[in-house]
Amino acid sequence: MAPTSTEPPSGTPSGEASGGFEPDLLGAPYTARTLHLRPDAEGAVVATLVRRPAEAPTGKAVLHVHGFCDYFFQRPLADYWCARGYDFYALDLRKYGRSLLPHQTPNYVDDLAAYHEELDQAYDAVAANYDHVVLSGHSTGGLIVPLWATERRIEHAGMVLNAPWLDFQGDLLTRRVAVPVVRRIGPRRPMLEIPRTVDGIYGRSLHRDHHGEWDFELAWKPLDSWPIYAGWIAAVRSGQLRVARGLDVRAPVLVLSSARSTKPKVQSDPAVTTTDIVLDVEQIRRRAPLLGRHVTVAQVEGAMHDVFLSAKPVRDTVLGEIDRFLAAYVDR
Repeated sequence: MAPTSTEPPSGTPSGEASGGFEPDLLGAPYTARTLHLRPDAEGAVVATLVRRPAEAPTGKAVLHVHGFCDYFFQRPLADYWCARGYDFYALDLRKYGRSLLPHQTPNYVDDLAAYHEELDQAYDAVAANYDHVVLSGHSTGGLIVPLWATERRIEHAGMVLNAPWLDFQGDLLTRRVAVPVVRRIGPRRPMLEIPRTVDGIYGRSLHRDHHGEWDFELAWKPLDSWPIYAGWIAAVRSGQLRVARGLDVRAPVLVLSSARSTKPKVQSDPAVTTTDIVLDVEQIRRRAPLLGRHVTVAQVEGAMHDVFLSAKPVRDTVLGEIDRFLAAYVDR
């Protein structure tokens, strides 16, 4: 169950007083709004929509969804979109980040379609005020967003996915034996914790108190990640198999990732900060064309798993890829 250390930092806005946007923990110009959702088996459920406006209104916006053991804190991502005239919105999904309540199991759902409720609310709130909306997702969010967009037949101008989790990584035994077994167990014993070893190398490579340059709440994004459960694994795998059968994203898609995946054993290995040490980028490359009829893949040398948290020269390359994609297919 949810640990007691998941209380939001002091001063986190709820957005409840007026039903609108209030100051966010990231400070100005960020604001946040609480989205109230239907209760689940654990009780009350909320999601949080974070907003940063561009300097001047252009009628364009982007809606972003984070990955597993994550929440929105990636200011360079918002900086990029706002500099190009897009108002930026990020959704902290239920049981993640700003939306994690003390009684909840962090990050847990047993069906990815549960996220449709907050995605619908967030999209409706954004689309009501903009006629040009780009969707964005990272890692698990990069799986959730195209599934939702296909199911709901969302009208949008384009989609940018950052290392989307489109297939299950691991050796042949894990993929062919362990994952199918867990998927069968999931519906019967959803809260069965699945043992795994997490070395914390990725988290330490990011956080400024260790080996990185980024500041994020360790109560919401712990260095050693969160436990995972059979029901959650079954939900993710079902979504990935849906991708394998082919989706129908109705706008141009850009899929970004590192050029290489590695499994470094020590923090000092240069590969920690120059490759994807979380997912298999070749699996991403193979699955990406199944997202829709118009998919561009860009694998960036030197990028980390979250390409927007890579070293600045690499981030600049990533942003150049998005510039070209927007100019060619989205902002015409």
